[in-house]
Amino acid sequence: MIKIENLCKRYGDTEVLKDFNLTVPKGSVYGLMGLNGAGKTTIIKHLAGFIKPDSGSVTIDEQQIEDNEDLKSRVLIIPDEVFFFNSYSLSDMRGYYKKIYKGWNEDRFQTIVNDFSLNTKKNMGKFSKGMRKQAAFCLALSTMPDYLILDEPIDGLGPIVRRKLWHYIMGDVAERQMTVLISSHNAREMEDVCDYVGIIAKGKMIFEGDLLEIMPTSIEEIFIEKLGGENYEV
Repeated sequence: MIKIENLCKRYGDTEVLKDFNLTVPKGSVYGLMGLNGAGKTTIIKHLAGFIKPDSGSVTIDEQQIEDNEDLKSRVLIIPDEVFFFNSYSLSDMRGYYKKIYKGWNEDRFQTIVNDFSLNTKKNMGKFSKGMRKQAAFCLALSTMPDYLILDEPIDGLGPIVRRKLWHYIMGDVAERQMTVLISSHNAREMEDVCDYVGIIAKGKMIFEGDLLEIMPTSIEEIFIEKLGGENYEV
């Protein structure tokens, strides 16, 4: 389970998160939604252990993520902008991940690579944004993570690739009880895959609910209502 309690974070005079709370049950898919600048990426950086809270707590399976290498090996994060070593091929990155992650599944890597028709020998610095994201998913899902955290996961991907990715992700949720946190502003996509949804605005959680209890009201309708009609991309 992912649990964030009373999280506060400030950069200079700017308060990015204020008393932020979030709970993601094990084996669920949670959609964290908000406009750009709402604080979503800052939350992901806390979950990655990249930054420390000013106050409050961030735990995964009741453990602090900071300086916890065993826990970090079970958590995979795919950011909105994916970067690799420019001189590396996907095959080179495969070797890198294989050394770091004990759960590496070679058969799965080969299956997903073939499914996405990725060239494992090509310099990844020459990959398009969409290809880099596909490669990131291929590597991440091959580590068999317990937790998968995604920042705007479908940006730059076509509908066929998106369907394939959700197939693999939802399969892991069903078969292995993998827990997924998705940061997105795409209400329509989240409605198809999430069990729970939270809406963040100006660093605060302004709505959180079980999707089954929300229906038949759509996430998009709640999003518009809670944000007072502000424009957003769907």
